[in-house]
Amino acid sequence: QVQLVESGGDRVQTGGSLRLSCAASPFIVKYSCMTWFRQVPGQEREGIARVATTGGGTHYADSVKGRFTISLDNAKNTVYLQMNSLRPEDSAMYYCAARAGLCEWSASRYDNWGQGTQVTVSS
Repeated sequence: QVQLVESGGDRVQTGGSLRLSCAASPFIVKYSCMTWFRQVPGQEREGIARVATTGGGTHYADSVKGRFTISLDNAKNTVYLQMNSLRPEDSAMYYCAARAGLCEWSASRYDNWGQGTQVTVSS
């Protein structure tokens, strides 16, 4: 089973940027899909960016499209989420997740999760 460790969460002002990292062990390519989710207390976990580990195809939720970029560094077994033009509504706990099958947005389809990293955007 893969172990996922997120980092990079912080408090920033509106319009600021952050880069989140998710380090996977043993090997990121063991899993075919890496996805970033976020969750606000009392709400469901929302998939926002996903990447296929083979081929590198990416998809984004409408809420982050054009502002966030997901990327892979297979040599470092790490997936990144570059977040620009941050807004207060981006404040959430951010999680990365991995699955062996096709990329999907539903959190219930993922068995492997990190512990999360908190992002807070102040107005």
